[in-house]
Amino acid sequence: MPTTKTRINISLSGAMEKALAHLARRDRVPQATKAARLLETAIELEEDQVWDTLARERDSKGAKFVSHENAWS
Repeated sequence: MPTTKTRINISLSGAMEKALAHLARRDRVPQATKAARLLETAIELEEDQVWDTLARERDSKGAKFVSHENAWS
């Protein structure tokens, strides 16, 4: 049965493969599902870091205040 998901090949160290197998077994999901969920979490963390950096740059002394109404109009 074809899938709509993109497949990728990755190489894992022995320790990483063991950890992935343990986590997948613990959560009772296939290793591929656990790997995909871990990648989603990692990407969300990366995105959060980008937004945090942007917010820190904007949150400076003398920064221009924009009201909520003006920001969304």
